[in-house]
Amino acid sequence: MKVPLSWLREHVDLPAVTAHEVADKLTAAGLKLESITSHGHDVKNVVVGEVLSVEELTGFKKPIRHCMVEVGEAEPRQIVCGAANFVAGDRVPVVLPGGVLPGGFEVGARKTYGRLSEGMICSERELGLGDDHNGIMVLPADTPIGTDVVELLGLRDDVIELEITPDIGYALSIRGVAREAATAFGVAFRDPAAVELPAATEPAYPASIGDPTACDRFVLREVRGFDPAAPSPLWMRIRLTRAGMRPVSLAVDVTNYVMLELGQPLHAFDRAKLTGEIVVRRARQGETLETLDHVVRKLTTDDILITDGSGAISMAGTMGGLHTEISADSTDIVIEAAHFSATGTARMSRRHNLVSEASKRFERGVDRELPLVASWRAVQLLTSLGGATAAPGVTHAETEVTPVRIAIPTAHPGAVAGVPYSRESVITRLEQVGCVVEPGSDPAPQRGGVDATGVVSGGDTDGLLAVTGDDMITVTPPSWRPDLTDPNDLAEEVIRLEGYENLPSILPKAPAGAGLTEAQRLRRRVGRSLAAAGYVEVLAYPFVGERDLDHLQLPEGDDRRRAVRLANPLSEDEPLMRTTLLPGLLKILVRNVGRGFGDVALFETGLVYRPVEGAPAKAPVLGVDGRPSDDELGSIESALPRQPQRVAVVLAGEFERSGWWGKGRQATWADAVQAARLVAAEANVELTVVADQHEPWHPGRCAAFYVGDVLVGHGGELHPRVIEAYGLPPRTCAMELELTRLEKAMPGPVETPPVSSYPIATQDVALIVPDWTPVADVAAALRDGAGELLESVRLFDVYTGAQVGEGNKSLAYTLRFRAADRTLTVEETTAARDAAVAMAADRVGAQLRGA
Repeated sequence: MKVPLSWLREHVDLPAVTAHEVADKLTAAGLKLESITSHGHDVKNVVVGEVLSVEELTGFKKPIRHCMVEVGEAEPRQIVCGAANFVAGDRVPVVLPGGVLPGGFEVGARKTYGRLSEGMICSERELGLGDDHNGIMVLPADTPIGTDVVELLGLRDDVIELEITPDIGYALSIRGVAREAATAFGVAFRDPAAVELPAATEPAYPASIGDPTACDRFVLREVRGFDPAAPSPLWMRIRLTRAGMRPVSLAVDVTNYVMLELGQPLHAFDRAKLTGEIVVRRARQGETLETLDHVVRKLTTDDILITDGSGAISMAGTMGGLHTEISADSTDIVIEAAHFSATGTARMSRRHNLVSEASKRFERGVDRELPLVASWRAVQLLTSLGGATAAPGVTHAETEVTPVRIAIPTAHPGAVAGVPYSRESVITRLEQVGCVVEPGSDPAPQRGGVDATGVVSGGDTDGLLAVTGDDMITVTPPSWRPDLTDPNDLAEEVIRLEGYENLPSILPKAPAGAGLTEAQRLRRRVGRSLAAAGYVEVLAYPFVGERDLDHLQLPEGDDRRRAVRLANPLSEDEPLMRTTLLPGLLKILVRNVGRGFGDVALFETGLVYRPVEGAPAKAPVLGVDGRPSDDELGSIESALPRQPQRVAVVLAGEFERSGWWGKGRQATWADAVQAARLVAAEANVELTVVADQHEPWHPGRCAAFYVGDVLVGHGGELHPRVIEAYGLPPRTCAMELELTRLEKAMPGPVETPPVSSYPIATQDVALIVPDWTPVADVAAALRDGAGELLESVRLFDVYTGAQVGEGNKSLAYTLRFRAADRTLTVEETTAARDAAVAMAADRVGAQLRGA
């Protein structure tokens, strides 16, 4: 909402403050400032001149005129001008040599087209008054010569642009912002809607409401004998332009002006094009309407229409129809003002992708009491500016609406804010908002309240307040505040006007015994461990599409293809909730590689969404008038998918970087497996790594991770087809683990093992095994055979070649032995090593190399 300060001052007795000071006050009251734009402050030396004579110059490609202009000086000025829409005797704005136009454009005397030009005759656009650059701006004939144009036209002004949130739709008007400014400065407010209406002697054009759920008030007034050629006055065009709207014609400009001033959208119909009674109703199946933007729209049965005998003539509160628009020969006009359903207008606007200034206001809530006032204001302007005559009477169709009444204790705002407010302050602030405050409690408050026991209902606060009968008040919100529906809304108004800056900053005290759960601690440990290992954490969108699942080469029937579909996806290409973390990570990897970062190691922890077999297809929609019952909560829970926590990594390029210290090392499937081991170590569980074939990994370089008999994830090198589909670097690797399953496998609190003070004895063994033998099986056999003296076993070399025979490989391990109570002898460590080798020979057919 763009608010010219000069317009604001018409309704508020603001002190001598700047636009920035006004904006600061409005910001403190909760209206967010977007920008402040200054107009005309740099303009100088622009005066009113009278054209004395015009000489047409020939021999040029375009019309050029040499004018003599009287500007109130000793001698007339000679000015060369290319516009042809003025004649001798016209009064025009003239910028004299040394003058400055908006934007810092300086004007001097110069010779052009063979003549001396001492200044410039200005158009509206050159003066910053609009976009009209078709000709010179011609002033009224009685404008005094030599008058300062800046003061005459009010060129100097400041425009405050505010971002209006959905809950304060009343601020989409000068009236609403002026009320807030008056409260903020503690000055008088002159309500532009406080006008005396003429007596309604008879109805105007016939109308009725066919669907009370779509509209509860509909008003029509008529003007006759309107001059369609009458121009909009300059002051109106300036205000509309400064407020961000384009002047069109007087009839249209009047409706827009009143909308900006009062906040009530209006629409003007050409009476000659209307047939029969006007009815507000929902659309019928198959109806269409060509709107003012020349688009034929197919209507649905939820759309709200204004209709006559010919059918639809307007999409209510959104855009009028082309057939009944005001044209260049319209002399009789019907002005419509109404109060349409906010949710109905919002849904219709979004359904047709048609957002207008009217729909912005209706969907936020318009003052229900404005239609009579706003329509009369429009009639007054049309009669005074357009030569029209107001037709007697007014059509006023309405349905009864019960006013909102909220019972609260005066201590409630203080309880919400944590700051005590006096009873008088609470009542004063609510009355400043426009509420009617009555002492005592309404026996049947509407839309929530606080009963005499202090129980808050219909709001967001549960609990008890210390309330006595004298503390209770019943509040009736004003008609322009449909957002005030429960006690907490009223509390927010009191706190807002008392000043958010007056709320103390107090950190809440953590209750004893609270803190992070073990699952939360695990997730934090995992993140720190992976970050320390060189991975960078990212956060991807949890949405995927069918194409992502195809790129992963998932077969038909794979559980990961069963995904939850969003009812309102952000993108039609990604309408599904993810069942694996990999698509998001791979897209981020591609984006980084495309920007020149070829050596990438990323990780993410997050939820995946796995539908439950037999679950309801749609969760029930519950009301908001009270807490759901246990059965209702259970029905919602049963419709939700499983949401296990997972961690995944992707690697590409060098995992260990090259540099002056030497050549780096490319990331391999082993790094992905090691990342899984790091995660498992933080959960204090041991992974069993088994070769597997599982999409999207390479069938020969894929590992499955088990904790006991429970599968917790996979890792390895991605399949070449997946790499090609995503455009990944060659040999990209990935790992994905389900943290939820690791959490279940975590042991309870563990005791720190005693640290032996005796020295370590090491033994190296090299075993020859078939090349298909899993390394993990060999290590497990050595560990079981070595007995209790074995502290650790580590693989330090793998060799294949002629010395170990075709189809074999040599695995070299370091075995570390230590006893808690003595120094081991050579005989003891040798015996333990031999036992370990014997167990490996028995289980996997290992042979001691060199034996």
